[in-house]
Amino acid sequence: MLKQEEVEREEERLRALARELSDEDRKAFFEAFSKRVKDPDSYAVLNWFFPVGIHHFYLGRWARGLADIGLMLAGIALIAGGAIPLGVLLIGMVVVWELWALFRSQVIVQDWNNRTFRELLKRYGRGIPRSHCPHIPDA
Repeated sequence: MLKQEEVEREEERLRALARELSDEDRKAFFEAFSKRVKDPDSYAVLNWFFPVGIHHFYLGRWARGLADIGLMLAGIALIAGGAIPLGVLLIGMVVVWELWALFRSQVIVQDWNNRTFRELLKRYGRGIPRSHCPHIPDA
């Protein structure tokens, strides 16, 4: 499970590495990052108003989004088919899982942004010595 403190420490480490980029690479890096960074509030709003997995699509997590939609449709089909307790249980499980994601939207999106940051550092961080960033695997 993601811990807010760990995610914040990782963000600070990544930002320190970005400061080591050459001016040209740093500019290109932050231009690319600004196009891909995600907003926790947008994620939370999508989760709140469309609790069927749309917020997963916002982060590019297509499999999770499709799984949520599939589980909700399966729950509805079970209810329509007469297996009401099982259908309600399935839908209830999805709703509880998504409520958990709603309350943790800040750390979920911050972690996603950190992953994007790491990916872009691999691309633009050619001048950073590997000894300075051992936690970023080689591309």
